[in-house]
Amino acid sequence: MFKKFNPKEDISNQNVLRSSVQRGIRTAILTQYPVLAADDGLLMEAIWPKKGDGELVKWSVFISGVTTPKCLTGDLSSRDHISIYALQGEPLFFQQKNGPFFPTLRLLHKYPQLLPRVQVDRGAIRFLLAGANMMCPGFTSAGGRLPPAEEAIPAGAPVAIYCEGKEEPAAIGITKLSTEEIKKVNKDVGVELVTYLGDDLWKNNNL
Repeated sequence: MFKKFNPKEDISNQNVLRSSVQRGIRTAILTQYPVLAADDGLLMEAIWPKKGDGELVKWSVFISGVTTPKCLTGDLSSRDHISIYALQGEPLFFQQKNGPFFPTLRLLHKYPQLLPRVQVDRGAIRFLLAGANMMCPGFTSAGGRLPPAEEAIPAGAPVAIYCEGKEEPAAIGITKLSTEEIKKVNKDVGVELVTYLGDDLWKNNNL
């Protein structure tokens, strides 16, 4: 998603959120991520305090070679608008139009419990780091990993993508198929890449 981003050219607006707007966004994120709401929102408070001055950064991002997931809206094959929610200039979460909220990869490194985990084999690593969507066989091979049926992840869900032999997530994606369907179909794209190690969101950690 975040390719060819130039902060000087692509940030169309950046403002401190009004307190009422910030409350609404925090509530929406807490609803989507119950882990953040546990223990009276203790983890969310550590990430984005209620009294913190959250910022909305609007990006006009070039998104190439991506098929639009059903849960997202807009044409992902051209320029589209992404809302980045930041605190003291540090991006925390982002959202494409009215789609789901995603944590940034840097935030996921700090709090890996935010997203369910899937894993691709070593052969998929170079494609992932080039921004390619992840194919089903990369998850079903000996080096890949998907959750058991009782913990299946549905289609349209944000996931952390790990790589065989690596300890930290290398990317965040959104499932095109459920993890059980990935196992059964075992061909074509299983997870669409949203952000990955070394992309322009990773490189621009202070806005």
